[in-house]
Amino acid sequence: MTVRERQDRVGTVTGLRTGLLCLAAVAAFGTAVELATERHWDTPVQLLAWLGLAMATAAIVLVGWRPQAVRVRAGRVLAVLVLLMAAFGVWEHVEANLHAGWLDAVHGTRWGTLPVAAQWWYALSKTVGPAPPLAPGVLAQVSLLVLLAAWHHPADAAE
Repeated sequence: MTVRERQDRVGTVTGLRTGLLCLAAVAAFGTAVELATERHWDTPVQLLAWLGLAMATAAIVLVGWRPQAVRVRAGRVLAVLVLLMAAFGVWEHVEANLHAGWLDAVHGTRWGTLPVAAQWWYALSKTVGPAPPLAPGVLAQVSLLVLLAAWHHPADAAE
């Protein structure tokens, strides 16, 4: 491989890494707007989404701005923690929908007689309940984008 080819490859990888972090930043910003418009701050559990968003933003900055090995590793750790928080958020949303199933205009009168699998499906698919189960998944997406951007990061090799 010539020097020029190696430089082209490094440029491509750097561009892809930057693109992944930009996508993560756009998704994080959109999540902040969504959380604010939904006034997602009434309970301590709802505040976890804001904490996850702050952690995801920190991970983006750690991996993307003046990366050093320790910063990239810290960004990875934060991204994994946010991924776990996002899974918890999906669970919380599904559980909220399950508890609201008996209030549903269509399924409420027979909610207690529905099979458990049907209740879970209705809660997960937001057929019943007000909580969007996949909304916390955006934080998971942000985390995965950060983890991809940190994959084989050159800062790791520099150490």
